[in-house]
Amino acid sequence: MDEVVAALREQQEELGSLLDGLDDDGWAAPSRCAGWTVCDVVLHLGQTNEMAIASVHGRFEETAARLAQGLPPAANVDEGVDALVARERGLPPAAVHERYRRSSAELCEALRSCDPGARVTWVAGELAAQTLATTRLAETWIHTGDVFHAFGRTPEAGDRLWHIARLAWRSLPYAFARDGRTMTGPVAFRLVGPGGDAWDFDDDDAPTRITGDALDLCMVASRRTSPDETGLRGEGPDAAAVLELVRTWA
Repeated sequence: MDEVVAALREQQEELGSLLDGLDDDGWAAPSRCAGWTVCDVVLHLGQTNEMAIASVHGRFEETAARLAQGLPPAANVDEGVDALVARERGLPPAAVHERYRRSSAELCEALRSCDPGARVTWVAGELAAQTLATTRLAETWIHTGDVFHAFGRTPEAGDRLWHIARLAWRSLPYAFARDGRTMTGPVAFRLVGPGGDAWDFDDDDAPTRITGDALDLCMVASRRTSPDETGLRGEGPDAAAVLELVRTWA
């Protein structure tokens, strides 16, 4: 847990280092998320940080209900989070910034004090606390890129991507089930990390294998690029489906 939380904190700080220098025009700049400004993205992170804190403390449903109070039922997760952001859109950037900073620190503190194997409630159901921490790392990394994109910049591709790539690999059964499909068998990832290291997940007996750059895999899993726009390659019966369905979020 300590390693994942440390990676999460580093990711939060990378985004924070950009936010600290923004003026009002910067906060209002369009992000990579269609229809969302930089301020909207950071507001979303603050909201979901608060939900994750509540999850660790056994109050997820209560907090989610409070945030969504008065909103019509959402057809899916994306529609739901968009409604939450729309509801609070217009808050002063300084207030959104402080909410993000406060919730980020509180989330890391809560996760550090939590048993890594403890079962907690999240959007897609119950999961281990350490998986929740990794999910928050993945989402913070994704949205750091969304914010950096507004200013023609790219976040650092560091070793913390290992946790995100592993989450994508471990979440494949969920991704297939979510789409009503069944995996033929185990899947192996043979990836190259940003430093040139081999990042291998699963064993050599897996009938399906995905190879390529770890950053490419994380970008595909975060729905920020298409597999066809990367150097990722797949072999085996489920290769095309894996590249289509792989994800790191609910």
